[in-house]
Amino acid sequence: MSNPDFQNEKGLSPDDVSHSARTLLRLREMLFKGEFQRGERLSELPLVARLGVSRTPIRLALERLAHEGLLETSRSGGFVVREFTVDAVWDAIEVRGVLEGTAARLAAERLENDRELDTLRHYRDEMDAIKRPAMNEDSFSRYLDLNEKFHSEMVHLAKSEMLQWTLERVVSLPFASPSALVFARSKLPKAAEMHTTGQEQHNAILEAIENRHGTRAESVAREHARLSRRNLELVLTDSEILSCVPGSSLIKT
Repeated sequence: MSNPDFQNEKGLSPDDVSHSARTLLRLREMLFKGEFQRGERLSELPLVARLGVSRTPIRLALERLAHEGLLETSRSGGFVVREFTVDAVWDAIEVRGVLEGTAARLAAERLENDRELDTLRHYRDEMDAIKRPAMNEDSFSRYLDLNEKFHSEMVHLAKSEMLQWTLERVVSLPFASPSALVFARSKLPKAAEMHTTGQEQHNAILEAIENRHGTRAESVAREHARLSRRNLELVLTDSEILSCVPGSSLIKT
């Protein structure tokens, strides 16, 4: 997910911007961890007392979370924690696949110099070097970080601000981001097989972009996103593993 940016808010001092950004991160984290329940009403004053910040950063953070789709405005004032159906989750993953597929195709079509792919190759190589059976907590955290960077760089190579802007809104939903289900996937019986499949798809996407095969790049990127759906279908059958998915408490199963 992209870092919160309140620079365009009028009348905010640098301190206000800093407090608002930190408050947004904290509230989003609390939502993802299930500290607020589906349908729970969130108001400024109780959160002021709970988080120890003024009303301005609380208000801005709540408005931003509503813009991201994690909260809904309440008719009686304040905001309500949004509930997501499983169908909505499928749709979010499908939309991400469409957008990332478009990004991969545009990256292939708009590639001007082979050296533009050096960063993407670096992330691919770093992930390849992390072997699934030998993963520990540190290496797994590193893999998640590299996975996010690989996907972000692929979108960057599309050279489309509109596409990047739209995709950022989709992946702000916790279960729709590229790495949302990677941790939960690691606990599934076929974890090693799915890890290998994911890496093979990363390599195939890069190869297609290298060869300027836009249609191939788009197809593989969309299939790669569908791996998240297959993961979630398995995760939904195990409540203990599901609890490892960020934002799972927002999903009505």
